[in-house]
Amino acid sequence: MPPPPGDPLGASGPAVLAFGGNALLPDAFHPEEQEPRAHELARIVRVLLDRSPGLVLVHGNGPQVGMILLRVEAARGRLPSEPLDVLVSETQGSIGYLLTRTLRNALVEHAPPIEVACVLTQVVVDPADPAFATPTKPIGPAYSDDVAATLRDQRGWRMVHEDGRGWRRVVPSPEPRSVVELGSIYEAARAGHVVVAGGGGGIPVRRDAAGELVGVEAVIDKDRTASMLAIALRAHRFVVLTGVPHVSLDYATPDERRVERLSSGEAQRLVDEGVFPAGSMGPKVEAAARFAFEVRRPALITDTASLEDALDGRAGTRIDP
Repeated sequence: MPPPPGDPLGASGPAVLAFGGNALLPDAFHPEEQEPRAHELARIVRVLLDRSPGLVLVHGNGPQVGMILLRVEAARGRLPSEPLDVLVSETQGSIGYLLTRTLRNALVEHAPPIEVACVLTQVVVDPADPAFATPTKPIGPAYSDDVAATLRDQRGWRMVHEDGRGWRRVVPSPEPRSVVELGSIYEAARAGHVVVAGGGGGIPVRRDAAGELVGVEAVIDKDRTASMLAIALRAHRFVVLTGVPHVSLDYATPDERRVERLSSGEAQRLVDEGVFPAGSMGPKVEAAARFAFEVRRPALITDTASLEDALDGRAGTRIDP
């Protein structure tokens, strides 16, 4: 079972690592690039396991779901489309297979032996979440004006126009509330093993009036789910990998400057003020701040190349309690 609040898992507790789907598949049309990138993630896993026994990996799936939706679009009118909860489960399986195979090969000589498993993870959301009234998360391919109008009429999709691309479907991105398989994830991580869980933010589900689980047409932010897992596990370490070595203020401007450390309160204030974009760094900073505040341990935001230096305080951005 998950530890109660305040359970001192101590310095020997597991780590939680969150990383985006782009870390594995930056170009949806070259899936063969996933294999060497998975090997680089295996190197990072070894680094973390040297410092924290037990590890939970939470991956994104944006490019992978996008690739599936392109296939769905190519077969439109010939094959029925699948709901989003099923698409997320498909990417959890395919990415989980790739990661667990690669990690098992990388850790085969580790002593003591470490098990690696992928847990198909359902994440409960609240159907009353305001996100369902105002969908904002674009997914899938872009459509012309005519096709977008047809999809709105026939499928009830909400669409948003992106300059230079066309119309894209937008779906809700509700807050994660709980992880159905948390007990299994906790037991494996506490025993020192590696678990791939919460992929793509988790398979979105809700509970009906009878308490049964029902799939939901939504996507959940993977950084929020990773933070929620790290809090529930009372993780010793929470690391968010991104495409840059550290958080910056005035990013991509002549005034850009590195943020070395922030308190959780300062970080949340900057997120609330819109300093960090909602579509990129904002959710990562918010997730790190939430973990630091709840667990009273620092969180790290960095990239793969800087991880070891960041763990030693020489790189990255640290969010303190």
